Amino acid sequence: MARENIFDTAFQYDLADPAGYRSGMAHMSRAAGGEALAVKLFELPVGQALCPYHYEYEEEWLVVVEGSIGVRRPGGVQELDRGDVICFPPGPEGAHKVYNRGEDGARVLMFSSAREPSVAVYPDSDKIGVWPGNDADHVILRRVDGDVDYWDGER
Repeated sequence: MARENIFDTAFQYDLADPAGYRSGMAHMSRAAGGEALAVKLFELPVGQALCPYHYEYEEEWLVVVEGSIGVRRPGGVQELDRGDVICFPPGPEGAHKVYNRGEDGARVLMFSSAREPSVAVYPDSDKIGVWPGNDADHVILRRVDGDVDYWDGER
């Protein structure tokens, strides 16, 4: 049986991420052989965020493993410390942006459904994104106002 340790793991950083969004990620569920649940460990250097303010249509959970983080939510900013657990419900009420507010590095463990595709809405930039699993060539990002008719391009 495969296993992974959250205190002894390698993080992958995407060098294309812009300043302010440089975080490392480790796919814990994938490394441990899981399929139904997505479990990801994120490493947040000082002053960095996971991703822009967004919401998904699946419930997400966050556990602060190390450090102090801020979470922007629809009602304001929530400050969390090591050991805190919160849930982001599906839809607009679960919108969030996670960032390191401390003076040292932070780590958070996030849980969500591994169902694909994954859909996220970015209210600040009026974008929607669709991620069909590991197929980076078919990721769709577009502005919400870029509507097309359902039958557009069909024969």
